[in-house]
Amino acid sequence: VITVPAYFNDSQRQATMDAGKIAGIEVLRIINEPTAASLAYGLDKKQNETILVFDLGGGTFDVSILEVGDGIFEVLATAGDTTLGGDDFDNVLVKWLMDDFQEKEGIDLSTDIQALQRLTEAAEKAKIELSTVEKTTIHLPFITADKTGPKHIEKELTRDVFEKLGEELINRCRIPVEKALNDARLEKSDINEVVLVGGSTRIPAIKTLVESLTGKKPNQSVNPDEVVAIGAAIQAGILAGEIKDVLLLDVTPLSLGVETLGGVMTKIIARNTTIPVKKSEMFSTAVDNQTNVEIHILQGERELVSGNKSLGNFRLDGIPPADRGVPQIEVTFDIDVDGILSVKAREKETGVEQSIT
Repeated sequence: VITVPAYFNDSQRQATMDAGKIAGIEVLRIINEPTAASLAYGLDKKQNETILVFDLGGGTFDVSILEVGDGIFEVLATAGDTTLGGDDFDNVLVKWLMDDFQEKEGIDLSTDIQALQRLTEAAEKAKIELSTVEKTTIHLPFITADKTGPKHIEKELTRDVFEKLGEELINRCRIPVEKALNDARLEKSDINEVVLVGGSTRIPAIKTLVESLTGKKPNQSVNPDEVVAIGAAIQAGILAGEIKDVLLLDVTPLSLGVETLGGVMTKIIARNTTIPVKKSEMFSTAVDNQTNVEIHILQGERELVSGNKSLGNFRLDGIPPADRGVPQIEVTFDIDVDGILSVKAREKETGVEQSIT
């Protein structure tokens, strides 16, 4: 089982599958990282919750909003910044150290590859330490030398200074969260659970930002570095039949129905119905002596036809002329295990029928 960012398109997913095959791996399933994270937190057990997954890794940042219920995950919206991550916080610290060193010693370290490597490692270490302590000391002996002798760096860094240095980066995390909420047409009060993914979410200022943006304390019951991998392992366990209590994502994600009088969608199969499934409804004619009906198949959650996706239509002819509301037309929706829908309409009296797949 391989995880991919939620915003990966079909060709990116296909390329991931192909890469797995080339590497000699049998890829059973590609799943979204936020779905995997939610699985690891055990959120598939929850009833109809809206979850915000805040994923700040080393190099990229993603926000996903999912709807979860009965083991089914639906991504409502995703947003992100592919050029924002933990490395940027390291770089801000490196620049701060270099500027300070140049001011004190008059030496520019930006061209010294070895010094840069040591500075980057020290910056990352200091950043990690400041997640648990208020201040730390960056100690780099023999960082360089000039004719007066070796030079050292010894610099105290407080959490406050670090947060001021990273203020612009922290604020950049704000926009994708607001965009995802907006795209999902949700208020922050609609979010039931906030999940953190990625090592950089350990930065206290990031946690504070997430809490202020969502009005919720983040769920921190799972290690953010391991959460996606744990989710992938759970999904592999489900597919291998070792985990029985999680419902596979074999459902119809959106409601299915037909257009009825007044441009209204009448639902026949509700969303999140486990498949395979077969359901029938009775309909009749709208005008006297009507001899045919148009069956317009729709997918979606809106009341009106215009707000839903049209899947196709067909006509049932040969209805015996009668007063409106008298003929009985049975419309059957049938979804197989692969999620393929077929629709059949049958007039009860004559047995005349028509279908579409």
